[in-house]
Amino acid sequence: MAIKTILMIEDDRFIGEMYARSLQKAGYEIDWTVDGNDGLIAARNKDYDLILLDVMLPERRGTDILDALKGGSEDLIPNAKVIVLTNFEQDDESRTAMEKHANGYLIKAEITPSKLLDVIRQLDAQ
Repeated sequence: MAIKTILMIEDDRFIGEMYARSLQKAGYEIDWTVDGNDGLIAARNKDYDLILLDVMLPERRGTDILDALKGGSEDLIPNAKVIVLTNFEQDDESRTAMEKHANGYLIKAEITPSKLLDVIRQLDAQ
């Protein structure tokens, strides 16, 4: 399955605009929400190929969104891949729990738009 549609749940306007511009330029269709509740609703209401999920969000944390979508008895987004993006230092237990339900875990401070595109292309090739 080729990644074409991406939901980005990111409250930092600078980072969000930077990633959205880069991803759109690379040919991806991007929907962007800036709080956790809107992100969860968007993820449930449209089939996305990939969700870029920030951890620290207003209204609802990214870990709660991930649990709601993939952590229960039913995978609500079986066709979507998830990459967790954060600058928040996670303890090993929290990070391991997130990685169990996500396809990638990236530290935003280390990820330029071109590196993010590389990660998405690698994920698409799997």
